Amino acid sequence: MKTRTTAWLAAAALMLGAAVVHAKDYKKLRIGVEGAYPPFSEVTPDGKLQGFDIDIAMALCAEIGAECSLVQQDWDGIIPALLARKYDAIIASMSITEERKKKVAFTDKYYNTPAKFARRKGSGIEIDPASMKGKAVGVQRATTHDNFITATYGDAVEVKRYASQDEAYLDAVAGRVDLLLADSVAMSDGFLKTDNGKDWEFVGPDFVDPKFFGEGAGIAVRKDDPELVELFNKAIATIRANGKYKEINDKYFPFDVFGN
Repeated sequence: MKTRTTAWLAAAALMLGAAVVHAKDYKKLRIGVEGAYPPFSEVTPDGKLQGFDIDIAMALCAEIGAECSLVQQDWDGIIPALLARKYDAIIASMSITEERKKKVAFTDKYYNTPAKFARRKGSGIEIDPASMKGKAVGVQRATTHDNFITATYGDAVEVKRYASQDEAYLDAVAGRVDLLLADSVAMSDGFLKTDNGKDWEFVGPDFVDPKFFGEGAGIAVRKDDPELVELFNKAIATIRANGKYKEINDKYFPFDVFGN
């Protein structure tokens, strides 16, 4: 019995040692961001990343006690790059959807805003299949907005897909699309309130169907990092409670972007 107990203890010690060796250290984190989605994420003329997502990322890292570096990545490849371990988490206004949950794990939401259409002023286009028939609608590729327009109005409209939201705005100004569909806050601040968007306006209702738009924007991590999900969830709750979230929110928005 003594021999067997000693052997068991030795085996347990080896297993414990292996667990310690393989325990993940979250003191240094790489955060994937887009940098082409103002006011949430953009690159300044001098090459610096700024925006709501960027400030939230830094606040959460500070709360976790991690040293974080930002890795800019085009939207089309943002999940594949996470899975390829180019970075440890995505903080890039990514909606929490059932389809994405098949590939990555998500934290709780850190904001939630509706989608909306915009049209050129005076066009008279309404958001119904008859009025939209044959019209070109600009969306960012591989987004919830892309999925929604394709499933809901794909038989009536021409869907024009862009690598970034800024590219869609440029084609709108050039007259190559009749409608835009995007996050209402991003489109308001990033286009309609700018000189380029002065001839455009919102049209139709807010769109929030969770089937397409999910449960809000969350932080995506690899499925083998559940501890990191919990760390971010605790940090989100903490900055909501201690006023840091409101401080960042009020820097960019005159309302609570966290949503209902």
